[in-house]
Amino acid sequence: MDVNKLLRPHLHNFQPYRSARDETKWQKDTVFLDANENALGSPLNDNLNRYPDPLQRELKAIISADSGLKADNIFLGNGSDEAIDLLIRAFCEPATDKILIMPPTYGMYAVSAAVNNVPVCQVPLQSDFQMNLAAIRKTIQTDSAVKLIFICSPNNPTGNRLADNDIEMLLKDFGGLVILDEAYIDFADRPSWKTRLAEFPNLVILQTLSKARGLAGARLGMAFAQRDIIDALNSIKPPYNVSALSQEAALAAFRQKKRLGQMIATIKSEREKLSRFLQSLSFVEKVYPSEANFILVALPDAEAVQRHLLKQNIVVRNRSAIPHCPSCLRITVGNPQENERLMQALSELEPQK
Repeated sequence: MDVNKLLRPHLHNFQPYRSARDETKWQKDTVFLDANENALGSPLNDNLNRYPDPLQRELKAIISADSGLKADNIFLGNGSDEAIDLLIRAFCEPATDKILIMPPTYGMYAVSAAVNNVPVCQVPLQSDFQMNLAAIRKTIQTDSAVKLIFICSPNNPTGNRLADNDIEMLLKDFGGLVILDEAYIDFADRPSWKTRLAEFPNLVILQTLSKARGLAGARLGMAFAQRDIIDALNSIKPPYNVSALSQEAALAAFRQKKRLGQMIATIKSEREKLSRFLQSLSFVEKVYPSEANFILVALPDAEAVQRHLLKQNIVVRNRSAIPHCPSCLRITVGNPQENERLMQALSELEPQK
């Protein structure tokens, strides 16, 4: 695949902003007199008076070792949302090219497209929350303007993984980029598609440190792809898009493999406990199977249950307005104490015997 044919034409000869540090080999004793910083320090941390590494080299090295991929195949951004936005900006001509999404799915794909004035094709998932492959194929065959397909697996808000065979068929059939968002992959029973990245030049995998690694406040997302795609993203990103604090937090998280495994195990255990409890409630119509850190629940009156929980300062997400999710709440798996509080509040809604 020739990425240049997908890239927006005006970016072919684009000259990105380059700081003096993009090509500098960082050393501990390097004297930086290039970026007009305050060399006397900062009130919070002596290191924060300096701009962070624009290419996040130390962090990419540890992610490379963890993932088995080269640093050249890794993009780091201000959350996965930045990568989503940059992919649309790099490969979709406003008001001309299109993206394809499969609702119900993560809302930021459509929001980022709208911000960039890029039309959105919607091919809803089937009632079992799997792809309608025939309808997708028909759409991409009849509409050459579709440049990007976004797939969320495990899917938000449904919690299920989309069939690997369907994803593979799309990767083989589609001439544009297939963006596979694996924000919740650490909670799933099957491995990431990162192991197959080399097979598909049009595959982009998104992951985040906001979920399993517990760094939602640090805002750091990852994209894995072939080098020419990563180069395109790096060329249009802001020069210092990942802060020094975020890089330090991520480095610490990647060094705590034992803690990561313990947290994932606890969340999975709490997910199963919460699922069993929800299934035991007489007013719950359906608890959908989940490979994420949340559970989708169908209720006769989701809004009433949401109001009841809000009165007890428990916030859940009402997903009733999106396809195939009538009167559904999405409930994040909390810590054991939060889950006990949720279960107690829901127990109050059970009819008195």
